This record gives sequence, C-alpha cells and structure tokens, in this order.
Amino acid sequence: MDFLKSAVASAIAKGPPFPYTFGDKVDLDPSIWTLYNGTKREDGSDCSIFSFDIAANRSSLPLARNAVKKLRTLRHPGVIKVLDTVETDAYIYIATERLVPLRWHVKRKSLSPETAKWGLYTVAKTIKFINDEASSVHGNLKVASVYTSESGEWKLGGFEVLSNVKDDDAVIYRFGSLVPDSGRYTPPELAKSGWDALKRSPHSAVDSFDFGVLVFEVFNGSFSGGDQAGQTKNIPPSMHAGYKRLTNSNPKARLSVGHFLEQGQRHGSFFDTPLIKLTDGLENLGVKSETEREAFLEDLDQLTDDFPEDFFRTKILPELLKSVEFGGGGPKAFGVVMKIATKLSSDEFDSRVTPVIIRLFGNPDRAIRVCLLDNLPHMIDRLTQKVVNDKIFPQIITGFTDIAPVVREQTLKSVLVIINKLSDRTINGELLRYLSKTANDEQPGIRTNTTICLGKIAKNLGTSTRAKVLIAAFTRSLRDPFVHARNASLQALAVTADYFSDEECATRIMPSICPLLIDKEKLVRDQAVKAMDVYVQKIRKAAASMPDSVLPPESAGPRMSTPQPTESSATASWAGWAISSFTNKLSAAAGEIQASSAAASPNGAPSTTSGQPRRSAPSGGVQTTSSASTLHRQALKSPPPSAPLSRTSSSGTFGTSGGGESFFADPEVVEEDVDAWGDMDDGAGDDAFWGDDANDEQSASMSSSTTLPKKEATAKKPATTTPFDDGSEPDFAGWLAAQQQKKSGASGGLPKGLTKSTGAGARKVSATSSASAASKPKPVVAQPAAKKKVIDTTPKDTGDDDDGWGGW
Repeated sequence: MDFLKSAVASAIAKGPPFPYTFGDKVDLDPSIWTLYNGTKREDGSDCSIFSFDIAANRSSLPLARNAVKKLRTLRHPGVIKVLDTVETDAYIYIATERLVPLRWHVKRKSLSPETAKWGLYTVAKTIKFINDEASSVHGNLKVASVYTSESGEWKLGGFEVLSNVKDDDAVIYRFGSLVPDSGRYTPPELAKSGWDALKRSPHSAVDSFDFGVLVFEVFNGSFSGGDQAGQTKNIPPSMHAGYKRLTNSNPKARLSVGHFLEQGQRHGSFFDTPLIKLTDGLENLGVKSETEREAFLEDLDQLTDDFPEDFFRTKILPELLKSVEFGGGGPKAFGVVMKIATKLSSDEFDSRVTPVIIRLFGNPDRAIRVCLLDNLPHMIDRLTQKVVNDKIFPQIITGFTDIAPVVREQTLKSVLVIINKLSDRTINGELLRYLSKTANDEQPGIRTNTTICLGKIAKNLGTSTRAKVLIAAFTRSLRDPFVHARNASLQALAVTADYFSDEECATRIMPSICPLLIDKEKLVRDQAVKAMDVYVQKIRKAAASMPDSVLPPESAGPRMSTPQPTESSATASWAGWAISSFTNKLSAAAGEIQASSAAASPNGAPSTTSGQPRRSAPSGGVQTTSSASTLHRQALKSPPPSAPLSRTSSSGTFGTSGGGESFFADPEVVEEDVDAWGDMDDGAGDDAFWGDDANDEQSASMSSSTTLPKKEATAKKPATTTPFDDGSEPDFAGWLAAQQQKKSGASGGLPKGLTKSTGAGARKVSATSSASAASKPKPVVAQPAAKKKVIDTTPKDTGDDDDGWGGW
C-alpha cells in the first residue's frame, strides 16, 4: 500500500527517477516546453525544469530531442547551463540553472538602457559563436528564447531547430515551420520561399534578421510582425545604422551579428559602456597587471546603482573577494566589495562576506587593515556581537601597538564603531589596557584622540572604575604639552561631569583645571573657563543641599567647643572666628610672666619662647592640617627605648636648625598618582593598571614620626608626616592640662615623655650645654643658642590653634 502511495506521489511530481523536485509553473510564450521552478533533492539548490509531454506533443518530438542534443553538446557562457536530462517514453526533462524568462522584464519595461545593451551584447556574442565557430544557424532567435539567470545574465535557449549548415538533412529544413509563433519572426525571404531558401543565402542571414527584431522588441516591449522590422522607435541613436542593416529585406545585404558586434565595440560606440567593460574585465581579473587592475577597479567604482544587482551579487562579488584575498586586489577592490555588499540580505552577507572579512583582519598587510577599519562603519551592523567580540576584536587590537602611526590612529578611531558590540569584560579589561598605551603615544594626535575616545565611550565603562579611569586619564592629559590634547581633555571633562562625585569634582578635578585658566594658549584658557563653570555649577548645587553644620549641639558643661558664627552679617561671622581664636590663646596663657633673657639681648635678636621651639614653614609648600589634639598626642609620645637622648643625638636633632623642624618634619610632596594611567601591568586587574588616587597612597604611607629619630635615619631620609584629621573637635582641655604641667615642672627639663627615669640624661644634657656655653666667647649673640638646651615639643601657640580650627 505504501509503495502504491509513493508511486502515485512520484507520478504527480512528474519524474520518479529524476533527482529534482518540481515546483511552481512559470508562464511562457507559446512553446513546446513547460517550465517549472525546481530544487535539487540532494542539496536543495534552486533550478529550473523544462518538461516535454511526448504523448501530448508527439509531432514536436524531433524539435524537443534536437534541443536536448544541442544543449548538451554546445558549451558557451551565453548558453543555458544544463544540469541533467532525462528521456523516457512519456516525457523529456531538462534540469537547468534557475531561469526567468526575459519576457517578464520586457513586458514590465524594467530594463535600463545600460542593462539592455549589456544583455544584447551577451546574446550577440553567443550568436556570433553559433554562426562562426559552430557553423550553425539558430533559426529561433526571439525574446521567448532568451532567459535571465540568477546573476542577471542573459542566457540563450530555444535550440529546437538549431542546425549545422553542412548537414543537408538538418532539422531546420524539415521542421522549421513547426516552431510555435514562427510566422511572426520569419524573415521575408523565408516567408516567400520556405526554409530551403537558407541554402541560397548566407547562413547567418536568418539570425541577423531575428537579432534585429530582438533589438526592437527589447527597447519597445513587443513586436507585432515584419512591418515593424527596421523601425527605430525607442532604439538608441548610436545603434540606428547597424540596426537598419540587420533588418534589411535583402538577405545578402544584411549585416552579420558578428560585424554588428564589432561595430558596437569600437571606442565610443553603443557597446562601449562601463558595464560591458566590467563584465569583460572580470573574466581575466586574476591575470591582469597592476595597472590594468587599477583601471578596472576605477571603472567598477564609478558604476551607478541602476546596474543589475543580481549580477554584482552573484558574479562580481565572489571574483572581487577572491581578488582581495588572494589576487592582490587590495583596498580598492575591497571598497567596491563593500559597496556591493550593502545590497545583500543579512543571510547572504553572513554566508559570503563575513568569513572573508574575518580572514582579512588576520592579514598582516597594513593597507588591507586600514581599508578594513575605514569600511568598518558600513559593515558593523551586519556583524553579530559574537563575531566582533570573539573573532574580529582580537585581531583589531594588534593595531594599537603597530609601528605605523596611521594604523594606530585608525585602530583607535574604530573603537567608537565597535564599542557597542563588545562585552563589558572586554571593554573594562583589554580595551582599557590598550587605550592606556595610546594615551602615552609619542604622536600628539593619537594622545588627543585617545582623550576624545575615552570621553565618548565613558557611558560604556564599568561604574566601579569609570571615575577613577577618567580622572586619571583626563588630569594627565591636562598637563600634555600639545595644546589640542589639553583642549580635548577640558572638553571631555565638561561632558563627563555627571560621572564624578561631588567630592571628586571639588578635590581632584577643579584643582587640576585651575592652572589652565592662565594657560599660554587662549584656546585652552577659554575652554578651561567653560569647564570650570560646569563644575562650579555642580558644586554649588551640591553645597546648597548640604546641612549648615555637622557639629553636635553645644553641651551645658564648661568644655570649650568651636564657637559658631553669628548670622548677623558676613563681617560679624569673620570677626567671630578671629576673636574666638584670640580668646583661646589668652585662656591658654597660664602662669606668671617671666622676662626672657633673649628679649634683653643688646642686638635685638628675636626671642624664642622657652619650651616652645618655633616651627619653620614647610619648604615643599605642603600645608599641614593636623588638629591641636593630634599634635599634642604626637608630642607626648615616648621615644623608643633603643634611642636614648645623648649629646650627639640632641645636638644633631635639635641643633641650630631647630628641634621643631625635626619634629614637624616637612612632609614629602606626594604626586597624585595619575601617571599610573600609563604604567599598566598587563596581568593585573583594573585597580593595578589604572592606579589609585594620591590620598590612597598617602594613607598607606602614614608614618608615626612622633618619636625622636636617630641622626643616621634623619640623614638618609627625612621623616614624613602626612596631614591627618580625625574630624573630631580639638581637645583643648587636655592641651591646657599639658600646659599647666609644663609650667609647674623645671623650666630647663625635657617635656614629659622625653625624659628618662633616672634623670641622668637631663643632667648630662644640661651640663654639656652649660660647658659649651662657658667655653665660647663672651659676645651676647651666643645667648639665644645656650637657651636651646631646653627642649619642648609641645605645639606652639602662634599657629597651632589656627591649624586645629582647620586653617583659614
């Protein structure tokens, strides 16, 4: 039963032994054949099937068999390509490439003049081959015998009466009149004398007349009969002379199709068109010289959009891709490839172009790489994210380190094109590592473009590292000697202001912009003003939302606290700060007033308060903001047991340069760690290669310099103190208690925490100082130096209160 069903289904499908599946029927002009769209069962490829029913058209069987024979034996690019043929007692099948009747295009008048000339040129070459090389007569040349392939090329069929003129018993002599619709296209001499008249005239005369009729029908859409032959309506003027000779009523005076083709190929003639030259040059593109290839590609690039897309897609594109990849076509050929590829569907692009693009990105040729990067905007939408991220980007990044600046620059510009196709891991890892290298590039233009690139891809960066990366990159670029690099950095900072916190804007970005307000270039100064205005507005808005104070309400106890400014006026507020500071100093002055020996010195040298060594200003320009309570705790910290006070250490540490300078050693100027932008470690994470800000480095290098350092240590590396403020209120009660304790003790002793339990150290220091003073000459100028035997490291009154208040 199943076998019977299969047999019936196969019979319906018309061809059980035929390895092709029949599809839709295609409309044709009157013909002995029925045309179907079909597919090959093996791979599903498209094809066309010509079917002949022997039982229904037995009288035309010789024509069908002649057509099969000639199609299988006659090989020419302009002839229909036959895939397979089957002949049984019931039918004849011819499987060919997928075809569309030319009649469809002629009826719709969808052929442009350039395409029509190109098609006629193809048919003329095929007829010339049949007449001259094959010594045959087609005898059935008309629109119904011409088809278009998937590539848009015109293919010649209708070989029902194609015959060799040397054969006296040829089919055309006996069955020429059986061809459907032959009366309309029959030349005048055949209409009068029959097909035997072929023997009395040139054998090409019939095909010449039919080709002239074909020219008229292509440009006018139809042909009604012999009366229209020779009319020049709608035919290009350059073709008139040759066309009239083709349709001459005298067969011996007719121009052969071969001669008509030669006339058309002359310079400036009707077949001398860019499209025709393109098709001719495409056949031997691989063997052309470099000059010829350049000229060919130049003509190809100038083609307009009205040329047949199918031909470009199926014929020219594969040849150009092979030329680019293997034949030395170069960037010019790839530019034409991308122009054609814009008309491809997504599936066609993925199957034909994408694999070649991936292979070309692996090509070390710099010209190809630059061409690929230039055309990347035209093809990025056609490439999937997986292809870009996994296959193309690993090849692109090699351009960041290329020795040619143009490759590095084009690679940098391509980042903006592919950024949306990259994963977050790729962007925040590998991409940023390479951008840090281009930020330090020797070419100023590349450094500038890196800054611009970072500003434009800021939204794609990870939120955890975005601010740190941008601040490090932009602030470093602000110091670039190239004027446009500084200007680009200011513009980037202005457009990325929303990505930074208020604290970062106030403490890191605005201080970096300030020097550029007086830049030597007006372009930079103007942009700095604009950028500063952006951040000032941002800070003002943030400050408006902040509370007036974060200090706790004043308690009822006697403990001194920071006085609050009155709200009467700005002057009163400022005066309140000054008066309160002065009052604190008065309240701290406990004990009796004692005259200083240095104050009575004859030379009027400035006196130094005993027990309060004066602190020199920091040489590095770094302002310390330690609170009074912090300094007091530092002063009371005991020295390490391993470093007892001695004459050497005392004189070396607290000599004429001042003991206060050693205690309040100038902190080393720690440069902001923005240059870590260029000191990346390829194996480290984001934090490692982008670096941290200066505050993190200072916090990590905090040193407890409250103990007295040894002389050797002081000579090797000066002690560094990092400003630190715990944010609490100054401990004035403890500080007053320390003052009272100091006054109640011996005026010549060391402060608490610096004296030894036995007191020997203090006596030794005192005795040594006295002996030294006695051995010196009597001049009074040595008197202040003798007073320095008293070592007091408590904070000075003159400036510490201001520092404790935060400095103003």
